[in-house]
Amino acid sequence: MSQLETKTPASERQNRLQKLLALEKAGLNPYPAKARRDRALAETQRDFASLEKSGADFYLCGRLRRLRAHGNLTFADLGDASGKLQIAFSQKEVGEKSYRDFSRFIDTGDFLEVKGHCFTTKTSEPSFMVKSWRLLAKSLRPIPDAWFGLKDEEERYRRRYLDIILNPEVKDMILKRAKFWQAARQFLLARGFIEVETPVLETLPGGADARPFITHHYALDMDVYLRISMGELWQKKLMVAGLEKTFEIGRQFRNEGMDAEHLQDYTQLEFYWAYTDYEMGMALVTELYRYLAKETFGTLKFKIKEFTVDLGGKWERYDYRKTVKNLTGLDVLKISEKDIKKKLNELKVEYDKDGFNLTRALDNLWKYCRKQLAGPGFLVGTPITISPLAKRDEKHPDVAQRFQVILAGSEMGNGYSELNNPLDQEERFKEQQKLREAGDEEAQRHDKDFVEAMEYGLPPTCGFGMSERYFSFLMNKPARETQIFPLMKPKN
Repeated sequence: MSQLETKTPASERQNRLQKLLALEKAGLNPYPAKARRDRALAETQRDFASLEKSGADFYLCGRLRRLRAHGNLTFADLGDASGKLQIAFSQKEVGEKSYRDFSRFIDTGDFLEVKGHCFTTKTSEPSFMVKSWRLLAKSLRPIPDAWFGLKDEEERYRRRYLDIILNPEVKDMILKRAKFWQAARQFLLARGFIEVETPVLETLPGGADARPFITHHYALDMDVYLRISMGELWQKKLMVAGLEKTFEIGRQFRNEGMDAEHLQDYTQLEFYWAYTDYEMGMALVTELYRYLAKETFGTLKFKIKEFTVDLGGKWERYDYRKTVKNLTGLDVLKISEKDIKKKLNELKVEYDKDGFNLTRALDNLWKYCRKQLAGPGFLVGTPITISPLAKRDEKHPDVAQRFQVILAGSEMGNGYSELNNPLDQEERFKEQQKLREAGDEEAQRHDKDFVEAMEYGLPPTCGFGMSERYFSFLMNKPARETQIFPLMKPKN
């Protein structure tokens, strides 16, 4: 570590500002617009033997790391997105003035363009001998030391760009995240689905039980909502219109609490598939989840929290009524809100008492049970009272044709045979509206436009939604940590 790097960040920034002024005074542009680069560093490493043999000069670009001066010879690590390579600056090769300028003006963290050729050092280190160099961007702040720089979690998230530089696993996570969503897109496109875009701003938020974010549309002088689903009601209108396979991947927003599994601003996938039911949906989702895991991580076996999960094995079926009865002794189709409250208190389950009703009571009871299930599997037999957009089971009208992916004690996706009876949908919206008026802010709104669209005819359809939570579980990390730039409170 050089003497400069032992200084405080404030004094180092001042020192670099002085260098910046000196650079400009010397007629050197510290921020040119264009760079010359013939190959990435990983390519150079890959083809090193042939490049060294040819002795040809070519251009590399990257950020300088770990400067090591030895009189008239300085070694440094050059890094780009693909990898790193040791480079050497020799006064003999670059000339006295150029070497002096380099020693005077350049710091670790600066971006450089270098021209030279490959060679191997006496210690057998593949290296690049610089013949000429050019500054591409002067850094005014030193990059913290990997061991002492960003230990605080909040600072890591706030300065994510430094976290990526210092922690290779963060960069690897970002690459995996990109691969994950690309794989989801490839999977559906290969099966004839078309990708669509639906409104992010809505006059009536729908498609989920959630509290929305509200903003104001100045041009139309009205309040609007950020969507809480990935265009569920819009995509079902496309089924009415005659499209048969649609999906959307995008951001959605829920103004709710934060924990290891829940965020307010996150990526979601939803697909809708006409002339199918929830059984066909479960078969496709099983394929999808396996494909995503294999394509992104190269395996179907994972350690998630305290669970060992094999996605390639048998997927269980968890019946809602039977599972709750086995784990709590209660029959969800024959109990009251009062009964559930009593059981929740016995189990020491904390819950939000504002707007509490039978729907919320059942949800809290199920969440207690769900935490004990390893999966992978599907929850089926959900009571119709908590499934306002799903079809009733023809043999058991008290339950919905709904399925939820269960993985490591959590819900990892939600789908159903979509309700396509407009009269039934109208009545369920009215029931949801009553719950809202009684204080349940997460109950769904009465969307008359959607009911009108349904009256033109909605074919049998399976719909399914999956959020980035599945990716975070496969990474075995909190959801916030697997976002590239998680939301942070501003510093005071």
